[in-house]
Amino acid sequence: MPPELQFSPSDSADPVLPAPPVAASLSAAQWYARRGWPVHPLAAGRKTPVANCRQCREHVHPPAACPCLRAGRWCHSFHAATLNQERIQQWWGSHPEFGIGVSCGPAGLVVVDIDAHGAEPPTRDRILPGIPIGEQVDLTGLANGFHTLAVLAALRGQRSPAEDTTTLRVRTPSGGLHVWYRAAANRRWLSSVGSSPGRALAWQVDIRAHGSYIIAPGTTTQQGSYTPLGETREPAALPLWLAQELDRTGHLPAPSIPAPRPVPPRAQQAVLAAGGGRAERTLAAVLAPVEACGQVAEGAGFSDTLNRAAYTLGGLVAAGRLTQAEAEQALKDTAAAARPGQEPRIEQIIRSGLAAGLTKPLHARGRRS
Repeated sequence: MPPELQFSPSDSADPVLPAPPVAASLSAAQWYARRGWPVHPLAAGRKTPVANCRQCREHVHPPAACPCLRAGRWCHSFHAATLNQERIQQWWGSHPEFGIGVSCGPAGLVVVDIDAHGAEPPTRDRILPGIPIGEQVDLTGLANGFHTLAVLAALRGQRSPAEDTTTLRVRTPSGGLHVWYRAAANRRWLSSVGSSPGRALAWQVDIRAHGSYIIAPGTTTQQGSYTPLGETREPAALPLWLAQELDRTGHLPAPSIPAPRPVPPRAQQAVLAAGGGRAERTLAAVLAPVEACGQVAEGAGFSDTLNRAAYTLGGLVAAGRLTQAEAEQALKDTAAAARPGQEPRIEQIIRSGLAAGLTKPLHARGRRS
């Protein structure tokens, strides 16, 4: 392992390091792969992937359909990233001059890429997308991603990721910073660039997750080396507040809201048995499955469960057995407790289910068409 990285062998599932004669790039690539971070080659002295083969350059095709990947070649950038030690030996053993890229999504990483480019700030609505900055706010001195991220963190009463000494931070040759975090299991965070009109967190702050790669610490380009800061060499868990900001700014795929399904007969009976004037018991019966999802981190069918609960309560509202305000608040409170930090998704599911249920009143003898 390159001495400047100073990773502890105990961090790896396989603490055995290559013999000294082995090229540093090969040693590092093997070590990253043992951590479960798929790696792919970067062109010598550059931060871009090694070029595709001639066939791939001349004929555009989806990476998944490319025979080069199945044959163990490095075409298609991070799509070729691998954990296969034999392949890594072949790539960097033959080309020790290659740099190392890590495919962030499969590695379970979310990397905050803070830029420090000299450029004029964009319009105020694109400095912190989704957060209005009034004309009365003096933006004198705001010049890069370190500043915009610090403003965002201050608004949330948090420390800027640039100052987060609990996680791996890597200084870039251009003066920027890569802040590495671990994503929660099964959270497919998406990548973004700066303050683009689409998905974005802040001006001059990129997010490296699914659909992109990050340059591994220790890689050297013509501009300089990617050097870890401080003593921490392990990515910490993605902070909750930052996960909420990424969710707010569209860094999770849009949820697939299932079409409302009829409430199972047993569930209907439980609701109806509560009686028209017993709102609390009625709510408890409908919301119990949603509450139960909070006992399971993933795989509980949360979206479908919440949708059906909203559909049922919509029917009760339409039948005059519950007010819409009571239904909405109960759904939001229960869902937020089961899946904290997913408020936008929760509200979308509730709106969809309630709207459908309001068209099908649920009376004591069942729904009426």
